[in-house]
Amino acid sequence: MIVEWKLVFEVFWTFFKISPVTFGGGFAMIPLIIKEIVEKRKWLTHEEITDVIALSQTVPGAVAVNSATFIGHKIGGIRGALAAMIGVSLPTFLIVLSIGVSYFYLDDNPKLEAAFVSIRVTIVAIIVYAAIKIAKTAIFDKTTFFIMAAGVPALFFIHPIVAIFLGAITGLIVVSVKTKLGCMIEMKNSKEEDPANDPEYYMGAGI
Repeated sequence: MIVEWKLVFEVFWTFFKISPVTFGGGFAMIPLIIKEIVEKRKWLTHEEITDVIALSQTVPGAVAVNSATFIGHKIGGIRGALAAMIGVSLPTFLIVLSIGVSYFYLDDNPKLEAAFVSIRVTIVAIIVYAAIKIAKTAIFDKTTFFIMAAGVPALFFIHPIVAIFLGAITGLIVVSVKTKLGCMIEMKNSKEEDPANDPEYYMGAGI
């Protein structure tokens, strides 16, 4: 029981540390989540993080809170989910409350405006970095590459939720076609796992 609560506290503390240094929303949080959850603590794999982030965008709510809740649940069940959700939300709540109280005293401050301009530019770099990290596990054959290539321009014209569902439908259709043609491949990136050890079917890397 002590070990379980220790894990819950570690989940809470991990997201409590990540939240206040993440500017730009949930996507800017992804590099820190990968560093803490995957690389440092090894609670989840890169593939699992990719799946969680995709899933968090298909439900209502902020990506950061959704991702933290899903990750917490995968690590420590209901307690882990609550710990992660509180951990990622509490610092932001306190910071926003403090800024709200002092806003009228800081408004139109040129130094503060300059700082936020620089922060916005940095956020772009962080999000691009996160996209590259996720792409390494999400794109591993020609089919997944073409889905990504079609999805990026499509996002300028359709809602992200629609793009996600269209991607899912495309995957189902391709799997069905490849299965009928007798194509087989493992579900994950072949660079990280030996295909001979995984008999699962997917889209067909060699197409």
